[in-house]
This record gives sequence, structure tokens and C-alpha cells, in this order.
Amino acid sequence: MKKSIVPPLLEEAFKKAVQARKHAHAIYSNFHVGAAIKVLDSDKIFSGCNVENASFGATICAERVAVFSAIAAKGVVPFEYMVLVTDTDPLSVPCGLCLQVIAEFTNPEFPIYLGNLTGVKEKVMLGDLLPRSFTSFS
Repeated sequence: MKKSIVPPLLEEAFKKAVQARKHAHAIYSNFHVGAAIKVLDSDKIFSGCNVENASFGATICAERVAVFSAIAAKGVVPFEYMVLVTDTDPLSVPCGLCLQVIAEFTNPEFPIYLGNLTGVKEKVMLGDLLPRSFTSFS
């Protein structure tokens, strides 16, 4: 990972993402993903895993599970960062659907930390991954 100030609880968020990944229901793709999102100004970290379904449109990614779990528990709150863990090399980034959901509740400067089973390896900004998101119909 490039030199930067490590945000609070990043290691704990990484561990929660790794643990969530173990619960992934990925019987079709065998692509297990874990994610964790930290609530700003709080020690709260919510995690999620991907859950596949025979009706592929009903499948949900780990990133959206983490975001929706946080909202279900706390309401819409500001988020500080997300950690995404797979076992891929090169590292994986969130899909377009997940990026759009993340954009709905954060901003282009929102950091997403990418990692594999050995640790966090890279920090990317939401705006770099989804430069032209939309967040309103007005």
C-alpha cells in the first residue's frame, strides 16, 4: 500500500471483511468476497459477504451487504472508508452496481481499501473508479 496515514480501525475492518468472506455463498462463481464499511466518528464497522442465487439477478455483492447492513442498523450515516477482500491477484475492485450504491451514500473522495488474504494492499478513491456517478434524480 502506498504511504499514507492509516485510518482508525483499518486492521479491525480488514479482519471483519476476511471473516465475512468465509460466509460467502458463492456456489456458482466460487468467487468469495468480504467487505467492511466503517461509520465515520464511530467504532462501528459493518461487514458483508456475497450471496449468490440461482436467479443471478437476485445475487448481492459483499459491498452492498455491508452498506445495507449499516443502514439497517444505524440509518443513513456518514461512512469513513470501506475494505474489500478477495483472494485475487491483481486485486479486485467493486462492480459497477456496488460503486453506484456506494456513491449514493458517500462522495468521490471516499476511500476503498483493496486487499487479499494477506492484508490491505491498495487504497483507491471512489471517484477514480466511478468518475461520473449520479446521486439524484433532481
